[in-house]
Amino acid sequence: MVTVLGGVAALLVVLILAMQAWRVADQRAAEAAWTQLRAAAHRPIAVFDPAMVEGLPEAARRYFLYTIAPGTPLHAVSEIRMGGEIGLGDREAPGYQPMRARQILAPPHGFVWRLEAAGSGAMRMSGSDAMAGERSWTRFWLFWTLPVVRAGENLNHMRSSFGRVVAEAVFWAPAALLPQNGVRWEDGDVPGRARAVMMHGALAQALEIAVAEDGRPLWVMIPRWSNANPEGEWRVQSFGGTLDDFRTFGGFTLPTRVDGGNHFGTEDYFPFFRARVEDVRFPAP
Repeated sequence: MVTVLGGVAALLVVLILAMQAWRVADQRAAEAAWTQLRAAAHRPIAVFDPAMVEGLPEAARRYFLYTIAPGTPLHAVSEIRMGGEIGLGDREAPGYQPMRARQILAPPHGFVWRLEAAGSGAMRMSGSDAMAGERSWTRFWLFWTLPVVRAGENLNHMRSSFGRVVAEAVFWAPAALLPQNGVRWEDGDVPGRARAVMMHGALAQALEIAVAEDGRPLWVMIPRWSNANPEGEWRVQSFGGTLDDFRTFGGFTLPTRVDGGNHFGTEDYFPFFRARVEDVRFPAP
């Protein structure tokens, strides 16, 4: 009996050590991707001149004039620290849990969102969501021990991740959306809206923004490649969110309250992501 118990204990120790090694490998992958994307900041930085947006659709021009002050260095890489809530349920039972995270956003190259903690006690989650280079993934752990979400490393996930990059560029990296970076802008269907397309290799992502009279972006919506639906089927569906509580960081006026989720603009909209930004910084070139 003692021998059997000892064998079980030894097996559990080996299993725990293997899980910890796996988790450390995930952390190192996230750190490497962060470093890779940070390198995008080490390119020549111009400064914003309002003449750069002359000739754009009126709503797009007002958006840039609101979000970027004249003379601001056009950093296209942002590092964001945030708190807020994340919904672990559905529209009927959101199951919001407190969360803390750090993110690097480097459109069009990618992002790393490092969830430091969501939930509490034995239900505490951590992990990362990322796109960098030729890779993308979603990897979350329960109580730093059990892998509960493992997705990515395929074209479907990459397309979906690029959608997030483009949508969040509107929030926290407006310089990346300037026409000088190859982004194509056009008028929306109604006044106060504009549409754009960002490219990255073979990837293309459209976006639409609604802009207030003063140029403040009110919401962003993208047709996102996603399997967040009852059928679990990959298809194009709306994704987006609302922007509020603007503050200025290094010459950029950015939202610090972002509520977003799947099926934006429909009756199925569920804002599972409710970020409250604490700080935005721009890595020095």
